[in-house]
Amino acid sequence: QVQLVESGGGLVQAGDSLRVSCAASGLTFSTYVMAWFRQAPGKEREFVSRITWSGLKKYYADSVKDRFTIFRDNAKKMVYLHMDSLKPEDTAVYYCAAVESVSRGIKADEYSIWGHGTQVTVSS
Repeated sequence: QVQLVESGGGLVQAGDSLRVSCAASGLTFSTYVMAWFRQAPGKEREFVSRITWSGLKKYYADSVKDRFTIFRDNAKKMVYLHMDSLKPEDTAVYYCAAVESVSRGIKADEYSIWGHGTQVTVSS
């Protein structure tokens, strides 16, 4: 069974750091592009970051560039999103997503496998 399970969300204060994790199972993890999306209440799901199967190329939304870092451990079948300098506008449910190949990789419908999400709340 293919599964992505996110963890590590929580309630933090503005300026804090937090790391969310995604554990993959049932897929050949090292061949998949992995991404993080987020969805705030009343808003559409938006791209945050993605990483190629090798981990050598990483892409970020402008809103998180220089604050968030994506990385992966293919041996452990894990992908992480480390978030620094968190802002209240980062509050959302954070989702892990996977796909074997993408073109731009910034649209949710490009990804075929999704986790259930983990809540990140940043208080001001």
